[in-house]
Amino acid sequence: MKNIIKISSLLSLTILSIFLLAGCYKSSGNPQKHNKNTVVVGYDNTFVPMGFLDDKGAPSGFDIDLAKEVFSRLKMDVKFQNIDWSMKDTELNSGNIDVLWNGYTLTDERREKVDYSNPYLSNKQVIVTLKTSSIKNKKDLTGKIVGTQQGSSGLDAIEKDTKLVSTFKNKSPVLYDTFDNAFRDLQSKRIDAIVVDEILANYYIANYKGDNFKILKDNFGEEDFVVGFKKGNTQLRDKVNEALNEVKQDKTFDKIYSKWFN
Repeated sequence: MKNIIKISSLLSLTILSIFLLAGCYKSSGNPQKHNKNTVVVGYDNTFVPMGFLDDKGAPSGFDIDLAKEVFSRLKMDVKFQNIDWSMKDTELNSGNIDVLWNGYTLTDERREKVDYSNPYLSNKQVIVTLKTSSIKNKKDLTGKIVGTQQGSSGLDAIEKDTKLVSTFKNKSPVLYDTFDNAFRDLQSKRIDAIVVDEILANYYIANYKGDNFKILKDNFGEEDFVVGFKKGNTQLRDKVNEALNEVKQDKTFDKIYSKWFN
């Protein structure tokens, strides 16, 4: 009888443990819950000058200021959450964030994955090298080590040109978690060139001791920045579009633009 009681107890504990573990696993995958009047913006806090941390560790940048203005007009609180940019789609679809607003480029692939705002800023994917480099155009990238950020539109632009990529050293670009690290490796000559957003490149060179860098005339194409929303979240998208139009019409957009790109 004692053995039967022991076995029953062990079985009960085992079943209870399984339920507890299952509960923990389930809760870890649940979307982040927040006030309905609060919007969580996902961004890469190293993407100057669109969204980054200032000297005090606070979110700063063109997109940060623009998002604050838009959601203020919508009478909504906004929180900025740093994310791994290569995991942006997962963060958005899981509900951990409500929007992607950080130099988010509209591409054909992204059109299928997210809902998106009207374009609010134009951009290019440019090639940055050292001033002393012999690289003068895209063809000169043959046999060279080319870097870009993982999950970036720069990577998308590179991968479209499969013929050129096949000529790179190792036949693929070197991927970085941030463009800041890519620029550091370029400065140290561990790579030969970077494919990066023109807006970021111009700002970085102007503000972060970029005297050694140059931007080539050749580029990987023009593009537009948009705000990304979870597929189906057209209600929030439409509100943001309306507020963005107001910000542009009353010239507040121009003031924010001048602050960061004068």
